[in-house]
Amino acid sequence: MSQSKKPEILSSQVVAQSRLFKIESLELRFSNGEERTYERMMPSERHAVMMVPITAQGDLLLIREYSAGTDRYELGFPKGLIDKGESAEEAANRELKEEIGFGSKQLTLLKEVVLAPSYFSSKMMLYVAQDLFPEQLEGDEPEPLEVIKWPLAQAEELLNHLDFAEARSIAALMLTIQRLSKE
Repeated sequence: MSQSKKPEILSSQVVAQSRLFKIESLELRFSNGEERTYERMMPSERHAVMMVPITAQGDLLLIREYSAGTDRYELGFPKGLIDKGESAEEAANRELKEEIGFGSKQLTLLKEVVLAPSYFSSKMMLYVAQDLFPEQLEGDEPEPLEVIKWPLAQAEELLNHLDFAEARSIAALMLTIQRLSKE
């Protein structure tokens, strides 16, 4: 099913750069001799985490946060980058404390995902966060985040909610539902 030989990179160059991103153009030669130009975000060593926090009462804790890409407020799960020298679990707990005011004594890895492998190499670890305890850390968000409680028993309705549209949050919720149904 998989190709045995990756394409040869004939050349690469940075074709655009911003404060946050570098775009790289790759000249590739495939094993059948075909040549193509691909563009991608330059690989980064910084990966990210997303957590599905579940309270002892069976509520999901979501955040409503402004998203510049869609120019609207989106409903999703707490997430953020892993800082240098920090483990994914440490980052998950830090982000939970910054964004929803809770830490977790029980983080369970659901899956490592990539957003768009044709363009990005960054990975995101998806966790279920349970056994929550109150603890607030100051975050880097420009405005306070609205924390929304949503009954886990109504997860199907959340999947259909107009403001719950981020693919990573949807994947995390579906993996959480799958995992909890096996327990």
